[in-house]
Amino acid sequence: MFAGWCLRQPLANILFISSCLVRDRQAEGKLMKISDAAHILGLTGDITPEIVKQAYRKAVQKYHPDRNPAGLEMMKLVNAAFEVLKQWSGNLDGEGATTEGAGYPDAVSEALNAIIDLVGLNIEICGAWVWVDGETYKHRAALKEANFQYAPNKKRWYFRPEDWASSSRGGMAMDDIRDRYGSSTPHRRERRALPAGAKS
Repeated sequence: MFAGWCLRQPLANILFISSCLVRDRQAEGKLMKISDAAHILGLTGDITPEIVKQAYRKAVQKYHPDRNPAGLEMMKLVNAAFEVLKQWSGNLDGEGATTEGAGYPDAVSEALNAIIDLVGLNIEICGAWVWVDGETYKHRAALKEANFQYAPNKKRWYFRPEDWASSSRGGMAMDDIRDRYGSSTPHRRERRALPAGAKS
C-alpha cells in the first residue's frame, strides 16, 4: 500500500493515513457521516484540524446549554461531529458536504427547542439523527410542526439531515442503528411542564 510514497512529503502522507483511519472508524460504526459532521460544524471545502477546532469552539459557544434550551442535545451532536473531524484534513467536497447542508445544526436546534419542554418525551441522539419516543401521541401535532417525521415500524419520531438518502435505515432496528452510529440520551435538567399543544 505504501510502496512508491514520497518520503519527502511525510506530512501529506500522515494526513492521508489520518483521513483513512477516520473512514475506517466510520465503517466500523458509531460515527456519523463525514458530511453530516461537516454540516453540524458549518464546514465546507478544504479543512485542517485547526480549522475544525475553531469551528468546534464556535459551535460550542452558539449551542451551549446556558444559551440554548436544547443545548445538551445540541452539544451531543457537536461533540460527535468534532470526534469525526478532529484529525481530518483535506477537501470535504468529495464527502458530500455542501453549503446548503450547513443549515442543518440551526434546523435541528430549532426543532429540538420546539419540543424540549413537552412532558413525557424521550430524546435520543444516534449519529446526526434525533429520535423521539415516549408519550408522543399527545404531542404529535407539535412534532409534525417541528418537522419531525414518524417511523411507524420503530414507533418513534425522527429528525434527520434533509439530504440523507438511505434505503437501508428504514429497515434497520433501533438496536442496529445504536450499534452502528452510537446512542446518547442526554441527562437534561428539570424541565417545566407544558401540557400537550401548549407553546412556551
